[in-house]
Amino acid sequence: MKLTAGHLTYCTNIHAGENWADHFNALKLNFPQIKKQLSPDAPMGIGLRLSNIASIEILRNNNLPEFKQWLQLNDAYVFTMNGFPYGGFHNTIVKDQVHAPDWTTNNRLDYTLRLFNILASLLPKDMEGGISTSPLSYKHWFKSDEALKKGKFEATENILRVAAELNSIKQKTGITLHLDIEPEPDGILETGKEFIEWFENNLLPQGISYFKNKLNIPAAQVGAIIKDHVNLCYDVCHFAIGYEPHEIIINELAQKGIKVGKIQISAALKASFDTAPGTRQSILAAFEKFNESTYLHQVIARLVDGNLVRYPDLPEALAATDDAKEWRAHFHVPVFSQDFGLLQSTQADIINVLNIHAQNPFTNHLEVETYTWEVLPDALKIPLNQSITRELEWVKHQLTN
Repeated sequence: MKLTAGHLTYCTNIHAGENWADHFNALKLNFPQIKKQLSPDAPMGIGLRLSNIASIEILRNNNLPEFKQWLQLNDAYVFTMNGFPYGGFHNTIVKDQVHAPDWTTNNRLDYTLRLFNILASLLPKDMEGGISTSPLSYKHWFKSDEALKKGKFEATENILRVAAELNSIKQKTGITLHLDIEPEPDGILETGKEFIEWFENNLLPQGISYFKNKLNIPAAQVGAIIKDHVNLCYDVCHFAIGYEPHEIIINELAQKGIKVGKIQISAALKASFDTAPGTRQSILAAFEKFNESTYLHQVIARLVDGNLVRYPDLPEALAATDDAKEWRAHFHVPVFSQDFGLLQSTQADIINVLNIHAQNPFTNHLEVETYTWEVLPDALKIPLNQSITRELEWVKHQLTN
């Protein structure tokens, strides 16, 4: 739905299914009911997730025209897509494979370009479109500094190929499309600071060489092209896990002219170990209830001295003996809930980011992303459509009050 703060929707990666028929059936089953509750008399946007298989299938036969007709009949539109998970994302062990294939591969490049061609076909007139994606790769796959350096270079080259294609689309059609890089714990890019450093020290210098040698574009023009087409996906959950200072990061991005393509509105789990003496084991037991085998649940512990310790998954954190003052864990919990018994959510980070945005808007795309519905403890589940509606209503309230 269109608000003063931007286009607000939810990401359809919450719905299970990997082929186009499953994706479309989930949309037809759920979206009209959600829209009826939230935006009955005005168009409502969709944050579309297409797996690689679905992105191929939607281009076959009459599938894409049929989908466009369905969008028109349901007063709906697509303005953002999630291109991070390439393959299976539900009912399978995902873990670090959510990054596979990574940005060092042609498979990731081809998939993303295909998504952009689909988005360009779906995007309403005079609207920009964005696709969020992996933070280059998974850091732990690279066993040496040299391997990591090489992987970062190769991934950056492929992202520049996307930027060149998006620039070509803009020149031909006037449509602005942007690739929104999504830092997350244990990605090659996992913090706002790392994203900014990569943008300035890798992407821009490589881009000047790439655009000059491949496309004969003068260096003076390259920075503006890259900044138009390579943006940051500001996933609040991921940034909250790393205890990031939102205002400082957002201000630095603005000062450097680096754009935020999308805010992904999401909440992590957290707990303080010094609020009540003797509760440490009970808090750990509460975290243990969220220890499921589908997704990575990275934990970042803040120690008494302020240093951060990073654990690649919840089991490693549970087995550790650190002197943590606080834990934050990667588990996308419903954004409208603050308290989970002995645990809390990072909802305050969402409120902080939305307040900053409301005062000085820095993107036009807002997407709630709570995809862990199927693996939530049963006590936290309410009917899916009711949960999605409640999340969007909560966000709308934050932005309009």
